[in-house]
Amino acid sequence: MPDEVDDILDFAIDREQEAHEFYTRLAGQATRPGMRQTFADFAQEELNHKHKLKAIKAGGKLLRSRERVQDLGIAHHTVDVEPGRELGYQEALILAMKREQASQRLYTDLAAATEDAELREAFLALAQEEAKHKLRFETEYDEVVLQEN
Repeated sequence: MPDEVDDILDFAIDREQEAHEFYTRLAGQATRPGMRQTFADFAQEELNHKHKLKAIKAGGKLLRSRERVQDLGIAHHTVDVEPGRELGYQEALILAMKREQASQRLYTDLAAATEDAELREAFLALAQEEAKHKLRFETEYDEVVLQEN
């Protein structure tokens, strides 16, 4: 693999490690047992993304699902939240939605920037997984936060 592709993959691997650590922290802070488990599950999924990227770097392939992921658009209409020590449930969900939205955009941009067809497909597959993550948090936000307000 050319050095440029290796650099891109290394960057993406680092981002997935950061996401893993982020969700691990949120799981530790969550007061709702269901969301504690959800954040822990997402931490594991981000770690799985990291392993997928490492496999791609080693010459493996990642196939993209053709399933269309719904976008509720909630992340686009919420105010940014700064990560802090004491996040409320609503703030944690907003932070998670925004993070997944940024990750989806990153992988979509990386796919558009590469000329390698297999790498493009891998990035699009990861973008789709991030879109699913965002949808999960948007759904939770809609069902819990918006319904309570």
